[in-house]
Formats: sequence, structure tokens, C-alpha cells
Amino acid sequence: MATTSMTSFQKKARVKLNQIPGTKPSLFNNQLLISSGVPSLDNIIGGGLAVGTVCLIEEDTYGSYARLLLKYFSAEAVMTGHSLLLTSADQDPAQIIKELPAPILDDPGDKAQGNLPEQTENMKIAWRYQHLPANQAIHSSSKFGHYYDLTKVMDPQLTSAINPTLIGSEDFEIGCKECEDLNPKYKYLLKRIKDEIDKGHFSTTEQTDKRNILQIGIHSLGSPQWDECGGLAANLEDIDYSLPRFLLALRVLMRSAFATCMITMPTHLFQIPGFVGRLCKMCDTVLHLDSFAGSDKEKNPAYKEYHGLFNIVQLPRLNSLLCHMPDTLDFAFKLRRKKFTIEKLHLPPELSETANRSQEDVVPQLKPSGSPCSAGKPNKLEF
Repeated sequence: MATTSMTSFQKKARVKLNQIPGTKPSLFNNQLLISSGVPSLDNIIGGGLAVGTVCLIEEDTYGSYARLLLKYFSAEAVMTGHSLLLTSADQDPAQIIKELPAPILDDPGDKAQGNLPEQTENMKIAWRYQHLPANQAIHSSSKFGHYYDLTKVMDPQLTSAINPTLIGSEDFEIGCKECEDLNPKYKYLLKRIKDEIDKGHFSTTEQTDKRNILQIGIHSLGSPQWDECGGLAANLEDIDYSLPRFLLALRVLMRSAFATCMITMPTHLFQIPGFVGRLCKMCDTVLHLDSFAGSDKEKNPAYKEYHGLFNIVQLPRLNSLLCHMPDTLDFAFKLRRKKFTIEKLHLPPELSETANRSQEDVVPQLKPSGSPCSAGKPNKLEF
């Protein structure tokens, strides 16, 4: 009786995943990434912000640059078609939405006309592109990362298209209830975020045909307007753990949803040693902005091309034992008329040359003493 040999070998087929608009897989750990809105920041932290993580930005003294990063983050949600939840107890979130920077579109003239100039003439140099279709405009949501013009404001029709969820100080006053174990405003915000995840079907356990990303922006969390005393309780003797508990609960929500949260926090207002470090451990990515405004560094010629220092406090370790590390940790940011950029800190060459000379001339040269005891004889100590 003839028997047919069976084998368990099967050709592995490449599975094509339905990529979510505005996302890309990480080259380091295959984690799904979204753009922060600042391409230079994406390159520094490993390609972008990982989905399911919390990014904490320690505000500068006046909070202007951290607020600008939150605007970039919100503007990127608008351009990619992601859902947006923006909250603030200090300022009206509707005003922040109105101040989002306008995107810079590639070849706006060609997209507006819908055709290419001089289509009737043959393309003699680029002959291989002669038979391509005329209109090849790519939708903005399929791109990863956009550039923005700070001198212009985004069209209100773009922001209204995604219908952002805004939570302001009035919502906290109406919706907050008494809570013993947690700050009422923190607990109300957690409830609203949980409801937004359930309503938009952003949970990882739900099966949907069209998946999207929820971007959450929290402005100046932990400020006095949030009824936060910097970790101190009402009697100023005990420690209030409401803020660390909120960050831990928020991190749990992000881990089980297709969502990413960016938080700006005035950590310079907290006076308890180790409290800021505890808060950083509850987040994934921690960045610190050190502005030169109002400090001695503002007039230092070494920093004349920059507006502040950009410090990487913590980077996430996702699907690996080690985190992505950039080539250097010396970064600075500058705010030009139209854009905000982060780049490597380079000192002027004249200052570095002066520093080298000062180090070389530390030990003075010995000179022959003019004491009468020597009587013109060479001193044995002279070289």
C-alpha cells in the first residue's frame, strides 16, 4: 500500500496590515508611531511618539514653548484625521484650537489647479514620467509628519472636520464630585478619557473595520488651577499622591487603547524633593524645556543662536530591554519667525578656542629669581 508523504512546511505569506493614516511602525521595536508635529523632535526620540504611551513635557518658566509643542501635537491630529481630546484648566481649550498653526502644503499651486503645468509639451528630460497620470496629489492624512507656518492660523474648517473634544475649567466645575482618594478634577478627567475611548471604539479589544488614533493633549497639568499643591496635602504635612495616581491610571488606559497622550506640566513649581522623579516614572517619554528668557544665559554669546536647551530626561523601553538613544544629548531649540526646530547644540568656534587657550595657560612659567644669593649663577631649579 503506497503512502503519500506529508510535510508541515508551508510558505509564509506576507500579511499586509491595514495601516492607520498618520502612523508608521518603528524601525527599532516595531511599535506603532505617530508624529509629534515637529519633525526634528521625531528624529530625536526615535521616529515619533509611540501609540499607547504618555509623553510628559516639563514646561519652561513661562510655559510658552511647551504650549507651542502642544499646538503642534494638536495640529498634527487635525491634519492626519485623528480624534483629538484637548483639556486645560488654565486657558480655554477652544482658544488653543483657534491658534493652531497653518500647515505648509507641498506644491499648493499644482494641487489647486488639479493638473501639471505645460502638460501639452513632451517631457524630454524626464521621459520615463511622460505617461504618468497628471493628478498624483497624496492626501495629507497618508503622510507622516507635517510642516507648519507659525505666522498663519489653521483654517477653522479643518479643525471642525475632526470635531475635537474640549474640556475646560467650566466642565470641571460642573462635572467634578467630591472624592477622598483622588483629586476630583483628575478623577473627572479620567472618566471623560475612558468615555471617549469607549465611544470612539479605540480599545485594543474591540474589532473595527476602520481603526483610528485618539490623541489626548493636557495643558499645564498640576498647576494651581488644577487644585494641585505640588504633592502637599491640605494640612501641608502629609503628601498628596493624587497626581502620581492619575498618571498611573492614565498610563493604564493608554496601554489598552489606540491612543497617545501629551502632557505639559510646570514641574518647576513643585518643591518636594523626589516628587518630580516619581511623576517621571509614571510616564513613558519625559522631555524638559529650559528657556533662556529671564536668565543669564539669554545674554551669553555662546547661546545667541538659540532660545533654550532641550533635555531628554527619559525615553520609553517598548518591546526591548534598551531604549533608543540619540547620538548626543546636547540639544537646543530655536524659534524662528515661521517654525520651531530642535537641533544639536554647537558652540561658536571662537569661544571653544578661547576655552582651549585658557586650559593651556593654567600653569605659569617659572622665571629666574633675582635674589643676590644667586650671584648670576644658574639656579638648579630652572629648566
